[in-house]
Amino acid sequence: MVRTAFPKHLYMKELIVEANIESLTKVIDFVNEELEQRTCPKELLDTIDLAVEEVFTNIANNAYQSAVGSTAISIVVGEEAVIRFEDIGKPYNPLEHPDPDFDKPLMERKIGGLGIFLVKQLMDKVEYMRIDNANVLVISKKIMESCVPPGAAANAGY
Repeated sequence: MVRTAFPKHLYMKELIVEANIESLTKVIDFVNEELEQRTCPKELLDTIDLAVEEVFTNIANNAYQSAVGSTAISIVVGEEAVIRFEDIGKPYNPLEHPDPDFDKPLMERKIGGLGIFLVKQLMDKVEYMRIDNANVLVISKKIMESCVPPGAAANAGY
């Protein structure tokens, strides 16, 4: 898998899992483990979890068609949580999918696109890159004002 750099002063954690729905709990737990170290509010965790679930589910259901493949999930948490998904499945840029047309009746709307639309609404930034043979989707959410850095709560009384 191709790796892109995160800021050097931040610690990146990575998890590689099979791209299947059975791995979803492992992916969510991995992301939450990092966010919970910052004492983030439950509402923020739920928002990020929903975006992670949507992105990973799309990869699991579509990236490799009927073949088996893996997905690398990386996270860096600083002033923002940056979560990177990488797979070597079929090329697909979800950001090229048009947003749903909510003016049309439900039965007249095209199928698909609601998930990535939701991710774009929930997160501050969503970026896609095709690097060599890899699909790379990066989502980020500012957390600095909502979460307490590790160790800060213990030092708050000084």
